[in-house]
Amino acid sequence: MSGLTCPVCGCAAGHTFLRRERVPGTQNLLSRSQEAARAVASGALEMSACDKCGFVWNAAFDASRVRYDQDYENSQTSSPAFESYFQGLIDHLIDEQEIRNHRIVEVGCGNGSFLRSLVTADGVRNTGIGYDPCYRGNTRDLNGRLEFRLEFLSGEPLDEPCDVVVSRHVIEHILQPVEFLSTIRRSLSNSSDARVFIETPSVAWILRSRTYWDFFHEHCSIFTDASLTTACERAGLAVTDVRHVFGGQYLWLEATPAEGVEVTRNPGDISEIAAAFAVAERDWLERWRRELELAAAEGPVAVWGAGAKGVTLVNLLDPETRLVQCVVDMNPLKQGGFIPGSGHSIVAPEELCNRGVHHLLLMNPNYREEIEDLLTRLEVAVNVINVTERADDPVLIS
Repeated sequence: MSGLTCPVCGCAAGHTFLRRERVPGTQNLLSRSQEAARAVASGALEMSACDKCGFVWNAAFDASRVRYDQDYENSQTSSPAFESYFQGLIDHLIDEQEIRNHRIVEVGCGNGSFLRSLVTADGVRNTGIGYDPCYRGNTRDLNGRLEFRLEFLSGEPLDEPCDVVVSRHVIEHILQPVEFLSTIRRSLSNSSDARVFIETPSVAWILRSRTYWDFFHEHCSIFTDASLTTACERAGLAVTDVRHVFGGQYLWLEATPAEGVEVTRNPGDISEIAAAFAVAERDWLERWRRELELAAAEGPVAVWGAGAKGVTLVNLLDPETRLVQCVVDMNPLKQGGFIPGSGHSIVAPEELCNRGVHHLLLMNPNYREEIEDLLTRLEVAVNVINVTERADDPVLIS
């Protein structure tokens, strides 16, 4: 399909490069039974790229197939590697951006840990308000310095001027990202000196790394650095910096509200690498399914990570739960649950020995060192395969 209207730049220059049917509509739901996991609403993918600005979106996204409520869980802070990255962002904002004595608003605050860290760091004297209907916990804390509102940001001017707006891993869930950014911009009508910080996955990293498991229904809007800049400019935000972080997997953008922002468009080579990605995926699926058959015949197979990457991988390669015995996750809230769609069980790392797992598929190279250290401490002897490094060269069994 071509001639699609791009949600970011508005040009009729989009074309679909990847299609998938019956994928889980929501990847990060807590399901406490296999039946509930398999009953999670399904959606479809029609990943499309804009030839004018480089934006990538799911043209088949259906918001009615997604659930964001108290059962939504995507915290990553059980991982020491991610916790280190998380703390690095806090240090960047406090030390390099000098966010002290500031009023901070976080849009889509999740469990509130990032905002809480910005407020409770030594000597910062910040205050914070988090907006998120999925937030679980006390809505007021620290003698009123920290507040959580179980709602979306409305776009009305904030009750009081703020100094900083942060939104991490929210915009990729929004099919109309310019409107989302415009909502933030309107809320700052009485905060002209505020600074805005956005973090979101990088589609260029996904496509170049051939991480076929990184396209899923929840993430309907995926950006290049240039298309994220275009979206901000169209919303009245002047971009001061945009960079790749977390080993290139994420984009980190900094901006300020402004009038008369010039809108730029730079598609780069996103259309070409998207087309190559789609062609390579067909061969990848065939070869990895064949390799998994061989691996499962040799001994039990597990996947590390019950986040969106792991959910997507097992639904792509083993939707009938024949080849992968379980999915391992360090998040205690996910342990004992089941993977949306396929229904694979989610277990703690300690279960690997009990299950006699022979092959362990690792989804994210950023976590390899900590996982191997943990396996050593647990005295688990298992063949660890970094799926990203060997996406186009499986060879599980030597």
